[in-house]
Amino acid sequence: MKTLFIEAEYAKKVTLPKKLIDSLPKKTALFMSVQFIKNAKSMIKDIESKGRKVIKITPSHCKYECQLLGCSIEKFKGDFDAFLYVGDGMFHPKALLLKNEKPVFVYNPFSDKFFEVDNAEVEILRKKQKGALLKFYSSKEVGVLISAKPGQYNIKDAEKLKEKYKGKNFYFLIADTFDFQSLEDFPFIECFVNTACKRIAYDDSIKLPKPVIDVEELI
Repeated sequence: MKTLFIEAEYAKKVTLPKKLIDSLPKKTALFMSVQFIKNAKSMIKDIESKGRKVIKITPSHCKYECQLLGCSIEKFKGDFDAFLYVGDGMFHPKALLLKNEKPVFVYNPFSDKFFEVDNAEVEILRKKQKGALLKFYSSKEVGVLISAKPGQYNIKDAEKLKEKYKGKNFYFLIADTFDFQSLEDFPFIECFVNTACKRIAYDDSIKLPKPVIDVEELI
């Protein structure tokens, strides 16, 4: 079965507020979700007209400069002081701050509001991830979440776990879409390793019965 991805563009023009631009540091890496990409050039022009520099990055799995996907968030290298994320929701901004520890500014075109992400909110995620990591090291029975979706299927890293942690028993759980409630059917599993979308480990709205750690923290 073929999968067709269709980009849904935001119909309105997106213009960054002047107060937001004035609050940015000298060098800022710009990211946004794909529906706003057509506005990237005008945003960059507006920011740089105020004497600031925009750093344009094309992350892995992304088609465009400045586009950001959850699975492409990593520790980005470069000469810049902060991030500006254009989009709604908090998953991407929090994940950026968690991975990079640089200020993250957010502009939501739907609400026309902007703000800097509070590090205290991300500190909760850091503690959660640290606790999941410690649980993994102390666990014998480990479930590995593997997505069958195109672009998320990551059996290679799952296999690496078996090679690196030979004293543990790994159970590969493969699904196109995970029903997280059904994971309670495996009560013997002490913790989970996520090889799919990073949102599974970071998003508080996803309720898992046991601690979960991203595979990249382990291999």
